Amino acid sequence: MRIMLQNDAGLSKEVKVGFSWTTFFFGFFPALFRGDLKWAAIMLIAELAIGSFTLGLGSWAVAIIFAFIYNKIYIKELIEKGYKPANEEAKAVLRQNDILSETA
Repeated sequence: MRIMLQNDAGLSKEVKVGFSWTTFFFGFFPALFRGDLKWAAIMLIAELAIGSFTLGLGSWAVAIIFAFIYNKIYIKELIEKGYKPANEEAKAVLRQNDILSETA
């Protein structure tokens, strides 16, 4: 499911909530293309570290783990940077996925 986030300057971003198929198939590249250099580096280092001990097969395990959590991490960082749900539907989706608390 895709939702819109908007900051106070009026800049909007459409983000996907839930499983990240792009992270599953392409590893750290989606984070890199989104400009999320911190998490791209973390994923790359994890893939290299685990993959080096398992002849590359461990990189798939890292990709699977990050596919489940990366979109949530990315949305939380956008919220910390000042982005807010653009409408009530987006706010409800974020609450349902435990990204926003009930008081926010």
